[in-house]
Amino acid sequence: MSHHCQSEATEHDHSHDHGHDHSHEHDADADTGLQDSLFSQVDSERAWCLNESEPNAIKAVFKPWHQRLDTTLVCQSDADEELLIHVPFTSMVKLKSLFIWGGSGEAAPRTLRVFANRDDLDFDNVGDAEPTQTLELIDNTSQPPEYPVRTAKFGSTRSLTLHVPDNYGAEQTSVYYLAFRGEWTELSETPVISVYELKPNAADHKTPNENLSHHSIS
Repeated sequence: MSHHCQSEATEHDHSHDHGHDHSHEHDADADTGLQDSLFSQVDSERAWCLNESEPNAIKAVFKPWHQRLDTTLVCQSDADEELLIHVPFTSMVKLKSLFIWGGSGEAAPRTLRVFANRDDLDFDNVGDAEPTQTLELIDNTSQPPEYPVRTAKFGSTRSLTLHVPDNYGAEQTSVYYLAFRGEWTELSETPVISVYELKPNAADHKTPNENLSHHSIS
């Protein structure tokens, strides 16, 4: 059963097309992030990020909508501007859009390469991997922008891997807020049991009389 989440009130706190996409519908309305929110479906405890300056900092940027402008919690890159973020979901997700925000300065992410259901990526192979979609991100924004995705390519998403290869000129990249919108379907935990009907064997269906010994009477 698909779910359309209209509010985060009941969710618990944890927290031109040429291969790239640059949508002009970035500005989110005040309540946009509350509609079809996937906040409660992010498995933040199992999320990870490569090249973050502080271990597990990525887990803190999955915030509820009302905390989206909080810049006290940040995931910042370490050795260079590159980040590789893995986001697992607790349900099967049909992704409609995402929010990623690194503030209004040069540390904001510039490009986002999005991979659906790729749990095998690291910095050794992500550069040669073909993303499900690439987004050109905007800078100098005081609000988390919304980036629509090609929903048909994200119809059965168990996880997302997000590659940030660059920013707008800073030595380090910052991410303050990361969120997703879409629909979700609960994953069944009941095992599927297949029942096979064996072909009847005539020898297994003898009548009681057929099992008796036959004696000739002289």
